[in-house]
Amino acid sequence: MSTTSPSSVSITPDAFEQQSGSKFARLRGGLQLLRRSNAAMIGLSIILIWLFIALTAPKLAPYDPLEQDLMNRLQPPGAAHWFGSDELGRDIFSRVLYGARYSLPLGIVVVALSSLIGIIVGGVSGYAGGIFDEVVMRVADVFLAFPSLVLAMAITAALGPGLNNAMLAIVVVLWPTYARVIRGQVLAIKSQDYVEAAQAVGASTSRILLRHIFPNAYTPVFVKASLDIGAAILIAAGLSFIGLGAPPPTPEWGTMVSMGRQKFAQWWIAAFPGLAMLTVVMGFNFLGDGLRDLLDPRIRRRG
Repeated sequence: MSTTSPSSVSITPDAFEQQSGSKFARLRGGLQLLRRSNAAMIGLSIILIWLFIALTAPKLAPYDPLEQDLMNRLQPPGAAHWFGSDELGRDIFSRVLYGARYSLPLGIVVVALSSLIGIIVGGVSGYAGGIFDEVVMRVADVFLAFPSLVLAMAITAALGPGLNNAMLAIVVVLWPTYARVIRGQVLAIKSQDYVEAAQAVGASTSRILLRHIFPNAYTPVFVKASLDIGAAILIAAGLSFIGLGAPPPTPEWGTMVSMGRQKFAQWWIAAFPGLAMLTVVMGFNFLGDGLRDLLDPRIRRRG
């Protein structure tokens, strides 16, 4: 009796085309399902608009965001200054546009780093198990025991004020949640038959994690990441609000809101950057809900 080793099995062109066709069919089905989600499309539209604003802010802004005009300080919204001016005469509309160039990249980079660290740590921990898993999860529990904003404040205060230190603090705050999520997925998947088959043929741990476990465990992490971008933007704005984030005169939304807290009569100083944060966070929340509906098979079956 002759046996065929796994390495000797070849994929015919017809089989390859069939697999590629099924992938494109799933992608088309996913896009069609996403289009049927009004909330997801609204969220995606909001995000794309703000990304466009962030990329083209130097061309869209009518004034330099740092230019001072003391003769026109504290001007209400009007033809000259659509969103009014602050106590130094700077155009708030221009500063809000430039603020997107800080807040959006900050949220995306912070969540990308947090999820990457959490996936690696949580995936290895869940697959290895034993004492290593216990130690990693207890460390994660220590971080999760504190409110996110309070822990980020403490870390940033220890490192020193600044946007880079604020980003590092938010990464430290967010990674344990991703480690917890991916660990639960790995624990559920590593007992599946195809994982045990890969172990039986001598596949390495890294190959099993990268080829067999992670591709089947990314769904909740992906959905959580889309929701956490808005949360990261809010945490960064909160740190800037208390003076631990972006320093003045940086046109960052949290810093702008902080500057307007002592000017309640001039409501426009804090209102417009606050509304900008509101729309961006709503956009990511709507998109996250839509992705959850798209990627969760239980929701798809009910639909």
